[in-house]
Amino acid sequence: MTNPTREPGFDPDRLQSALDAVHHAGVPGIHAEIRDGDRVWRGASGVADLATGRPVDPGMRQRVGSVTKTFTAAAVLRQVEEGRVGLDEPVGTYLPELVPGERGRQITVRMLLDHTSGISDYLPYAFPSLQGLPVLKGLSPASLDDNRFREFRPAELIEMGLAAPPGGAPGGPVGTYSNTNYLLLGQLLEQVSGVTAEKCITRDVIEPAGLHHTSFPAGTHVEGAHSLMYEALYGLIEPPRDYSVYDMSWVMTGAGLVSTVADLNRFYRELLDGRVVDRSSLARMRRTGPVRALDGSKTLDYGLGLTRIEGPGGRVYWGHEGTVWGAGTTSLTSADGRRQMTFAVNLMRWNKPDASGKPQPHAIDGALAALHQLALG
Repeated sequence: MTNPTREPGFDPDRLQSALDAVHHAGVPGIHAEIRDGDRVWRGASGVADLATGRPVDPGMRQRVGSVTKTFTAAAVLRQVEEGRVGLDEPVGTYLPELVPGERGRQITVRMLLDHTSGISDYLPYAFPSLQGLPVLKGLSPASLDDNRFREFRPAELIEMGLAAPPGGAPGGPVGTYSNTNYLLLGQLLEQVSGVTAEKCITRDVIEPAGLHHTSFPAGTHVEGAHSLMYEALYGLIEPPRDYSVYDMSWVMTGAGLVSTVADLNRFYRELLDGRVVDRSSLARMRRTGPVRALDGSKTLDYGLGLTRIEGPGGRVYWGHEGTVWGAGTTSLTSADGRRQMTFAVNLMRWNKPDASGKPQPHAIDGALAALHQLALG
């Protein structure tokens, strides 16, 4: 922890108490970095390993899930700036074999970025025991275990999403969140850059932003100090099971990155200050529209790889949330770049269903809402 200020909204004791409340509500471990201008607070509460009691630490690495999408979107915008990609060009121009025919002519690169392509998510088909979401009846964790060491090819996952009933017409007024879009963007990056998508994102986004603890995993393990990742799957896994060792090929350019809370805060500061993509690209990223969340629980105000929310007092924040099996991350930065909150938890899908299969509120939800309110000041 640094800076012992006691100003409202940036009181280290209150921030620590907010983390403690999340832990006591049921999350094994949580860690965070909160920033206000030059003032920085880092804290943690709970354990990284339930069996050993090893404490969680604010410097730990984390699988950050769909926060990856902002990185992928930024890499695509860099290619747009260099004239290799047109935002309003049909995706079939670049990937005719992956998206052939009429859909390839109708769906543009922009529609992939803002989730208005109408292409459905492949997740229920790659993980068939999860079919039926967001209703929780009939679900099973079997696919999570079956796929732990399975290596997917992006093309087979994309094919699953394209074969599924469309989530809407291309360019419709309300988008449907879909990881298939961001796997297609990964293939687009490979096609136009001549290197793997992971290398392209590393070269054009991660390294220029000065991120030293952010990378795509090379195998099934997270390198460096990290928490175990406990998945509850809406009470179907009891007690929650560790999924920190996992082949992430099922979602790489959509949700595969590993990072730290400090690196994510730095990334969004650099991005919103125009030092990752240029100002015109940033303006495009911040043009938002309604997108239905993957689990159907809410509608996101979504741009090109960025979500917009209003914090306390109407202050606008930009960033992204992310989840993978057992890990959740939220990173938000005020529009002026001054106020930031990034936190990571090592338990996911804690909400158990009622008789109708609808997830019910949990004490963790209230504790996280209080953390948001305090940290975003």
